[in-house]
Amino acid sequence: MVGLQQVFKSFGMALVGTMHPRMLWLSLRPFLIISVLWGCLIWLTWTPALEALSIFLTTSMFTSWIQEGLIWAGFDSARAWIAPLFFVMLIIPLITISLLVFVAFSTVPAIVKIASRNSQFHDLKCKQGGGFFGSLIYSLWSAIICLALVMLTLPVWWVPPLVAVLPPLLWGWLTMRLMSYDVLAKHASSEERDVLLEKYRWPLLCMGIASGMLGAVPTFFWATSALALVLFPIVSFVALWIYSLIFVFAALWFSYFLLDALKQLREEELDKALTVESRVVDIELPHHS
Repeated sequence: MVGLQQVFKSFGMALVGTMHPRMLWLSLRPFLIISVLWGCLIWLTWTPALEALSIFLTTSMFTSWIQEGLIWAGFDSARAWIAPLFFVMLIIPLITISLLVFVAFSTVPAIVKIASRNSQFHDLKCKQGGGFFGSLIYSLWSAIICLALVMLTLPVWWVPPLVAVLPPLLWGWLTMRLMSYDVLAKHASSEERDVLLEKYRWPLLCMGIASGMLGAVPTFFWATSALALVLFPIVSFVALWIYSLIFVFAALWFSYFLLDALKQLREEELDKALTVESRVVDIELPHHS
């Protein structure tokens, strides 16, 4: 049975595999691409975005109380850094989701190919249960749902207990959906994928949340540290590479777990088929007294 023992076993295999130079490169590639794209976008929109946020935070009845409360508490310089802080808080989920989708869509197939070279998966037949467009649509739809949840819950991210709970849950849910689909896209049929996702939904969700908790470390520092605002470009690039490395580790973790689960599923189905066939043969054979 694939269960808790296999979760830890695949975790150890993924931890060792992530340190391989090939995996480190697979974490650098999406990091470099996303960094260039978001770096250009932030550079072009930084000044107008801060101006628009400053006006909104000052004039809106929903947010003006934040500045007033900070000034009342003695933070007289709140007007200078409240808009950059809001901008960083808004941009973090967008960058994280885009990086996770990019890793799932462009990097996971290469990671699955590497994981499938393990000796225990050599005989695992590919049934092509998912394709390019299926993965694209599934990734985009999952990202839209996660982004909507982020926007709905973002106001309460400022509450100290929730800032350590909500991001791991959201990133964990999205990681579970994207990794599970893309890992099984090549090797499992659509029916096998549905069976595995239903049978192991709780271990997979726990794996996703654990990955999300690892990803919440740079998120927490990025969103709450004053140093992150002062050194935003440097800190953001370092945090983004850590995100990318964690997502590559998660992809390897899900690959080892799900490929082994798929192997076990097919062995169980083969045993059932052979058992039924032997019973049919026993019934058809004539019995002589």
